[in-house]
Amino acid sequence: MTAVTGTDDRGAVRAPVRGLTVLYDAECTLCTHLRDWLVRQPQLVPLELVPAGSAEARTRFPDLDHAATFDEVTVVGDAGQVYRDTAAWIVVLWALREQRPLAHRLSTPAGARLARGAVLAAARWRGAQWGGKVYRRADGWTYDPGLGWIHDPAGCDGDACATR
Repeated sequence: MTAVTGTDDRGAVRAPVRGLTVLYDAECTLCTHLRDWLVRQPQLVPLELVPAGSAEARTRFPDLDHAATFDEVTVVGDAGQVYRDTAAWIVVLWALREQRPLAHRLSTPAGARLARGAVLAAARWRGAQWGGKVYRRADGWTYDPGLGWIHDPAGCDGDACATR
């Protein structure tokens, strides 16, 4: 089995892909770096980049597990195809003019193992950046370049927050 067959096709097994939506973590420096790189690449298949878990993502894809889109790369095809994890990276590379030959090589069984290793390495790096924790603005976290992450949960007034 190749990496690209690991999709939730939702009835779109043989539908051509004419556009892809890439869901990315807008608060992750690696993710935003890759987003910026993707928008500069010549595309054979148009890519739309939408922040994971955003109102736009929830409106466009109400049936997706949006919490999971923060944990694994998720790409949605215009005919309803859902690519996750390694298959998502391969299909994104396939959409890029200069990367399509690489995507074809990575879609073989041997290439899929290499692609999986790259995805795991990126996930490991991403997790190590915050000590394995994910700091989200929705949970009351803000980032100050001089101070780092600062927590100010909603509903707390000074030191009046209840402890667990």
